[in-house]
Amino acid sequence: MKRSLLVISLFLLTTLPSKAQVGDPRNLFSIGFNGGLGTSSVSFIPTIKQDINLGPTAGLTIRHISEKYFFLICGLQLECNYATRGWTELIDDGSGNEYTRHLNYVEVPFYAHLGFGREYRGFQGYLNLGPQVSYLINEIQKKGGREPWDSSNRPNRVIYHYNRPIENKLDYGISAGLGVEMRTGIGAFGLEGRYYFGLGNIYNITKSDYFARCANSTISVRATYLISIK
Repeated sequence: MKRSLLVISLFLLTTLPSKAQVGDPRNLFSIGFNGGLGTSSVSFIPTIKQDINLGPTAGLTIRHISEKYFFLICGLQLECNYATRGWTELIDDGSGNEYTRHLNYVEVPFYAHLGFGREYRGFQGYLNLGPQVSYLINEIQKKGGREPWDSSNRPNRVIYHYNRPIENKLDYGISAGLGVEMRTGIGAFGLEGRYYFGLGNIYNITKSDYFARCANSTISVRATYLISIK
C-alpha cells in the first residue's frame, strides 16, 4: 500500500514534464505564499481516542506550468511550509485529565499540478498530488484538566507516549489537494482543501517497541496568492 502510493506520485511527477512535447508547451513561473488552518491526528496502534486538534500552516509556493494538454494545464508545484500538527486525546476514564501534543514541522511537498478551466483570466480548478517530506523542529506537550493528573486508568492502558519525546523527526507521506483559483491581472487567488497521509512513524515500530503504527494525518484548508514572474 505504502509503496503503491509512492510509485503513483513519482510516476505523475516524472511523466508530466516528459509529455510537454505532446501538448502545447508553456514556460510560466509563479511565486507566492499560502496560509491556512488544519486539523490533525496521529494513527496509533494500539488505539488512542482523539478529539479535534487545530493548528496553523503557512509558507511559500513556487509553480511552473510546462504545457497545456487538451483541456489540462500541467506543471509542477513546490512548497516550503511551517505547520503545526499533533494530537489531542479524548480521555474518558473519569479522571478529568486533558492532553495535547503539538508537533511543529517544516514540510516540503512536491506536487504534480493539473489545472482545468480558464488559463489566464477567470476561474480555474486544479488538483495537486505528490510526495511530502517534513522535519520536526520542536514539540510541545500540554497536560491539563482536573488535578492530580492521573493516567493509571487509561483505556487499553496506553500511556507509553506520556513525557516521551518524538523519536523520528523525519516524516514522509503522500499529499493531495483540490482547489479553485481566481486568475486576475494582479495575480491568482486560490482556495484549496488538502489531505496528508503519513507513511512514516513518529515513534520506532520494531518488534520490541510499543506501537505498531503511529503516523501523522492532516486535513487542511488554505488560501494561496501567486504572482507570475515570467
